[in-house]
Amino acid sequence: MKSIAKLVALTIVITWPALAFAGRPLTVDDAGTVELKRFQLEAGYSYEHDAGCDHSDFPVTLNYGLTPKLQVGVGFGSQLDEREDALGRHTRLADMDDITLNAKWNPLSAEHFWADHSLSFTIKVPTASHDKGFGSGETDYDLMYIATKSLGERFNVDFNVGYTWVGDSRNDRLDDSLHYGLALRWQAVERVELVGEVFADTPITSENDTTVAMNAGVRWEVVDDLVLDAAAGAGLRGDAPDVTATVGLTWTFGFGSKSDQPQK
Repeated sequence: MKSIAKLVALTIVITWPALAFAGRPLTVDDAGTVELKRFQLEAGYSYEHDAGCDHSDFPVTLNYGLTPKLQVGVGFGSQLDEREDALGRHTRLADMDDITLNAKWNPLSAEHFWADHSLSFTIKVPTASHDKGFGSGETDYDLMYIATKSLGERFNVDFNVGYTWVGDSRNDRLDDSLHYGLALRWQAVERVELVGEVFADTPITSENDTTVAMNAGVRWEVVDDLVLDAAAGAGLRGDAPDVTATVGLTWTFGFGSKSDQPQK
């Protein structure tokens, strides 16, 4: 039972970044919202390697600018695990991801409040198979504060801190967690942005089990409203995956335009 509980806990650590609805390829989110009346589609492939497990994820997120300050979204996808136990037996498991429903509200702008400030609320619906070790098998909730500060024309800093209420089943009592992180974005040239971050997750009842990881990558705006991205990362402390990598795209489209947005 201890090995199963550890596997479930590790799965939650792996998947909590998705719960935060971060902009690709980062885990740490920025305070901005999707433009009014426009959609933003994010899709990609993520790979994680840890002792005895190779995990692949194919996430898709669709956000919509409901008002100039509020976006709503849904996340879904599929995942694949290739695991090897202590006896060298190899198993391959596939399943759908948990579905996430998200809203992000950006009420305070840097013009009047030093930085842009947002709140994000996410509900995770347990559509993934708990019996296979994918997720908690219960409904989880997450509330996160986001701040973004511009440092000149090329640099932006993003800070996140959030709390995840993890649903408990009759058989498993899982810790809620506090997660937090800091990201730096640098506009290297007109259409290329370099990004890096450090983020962590602390179980509420066990601070010694804090996991810490880092991630660095690039965003390339190939054409207007279409961004390709790639990043790689590593675990620095605790049960974070040893190695991570991701590639993907972000496509913004719809009925609105930048002219619909109020000037900041």
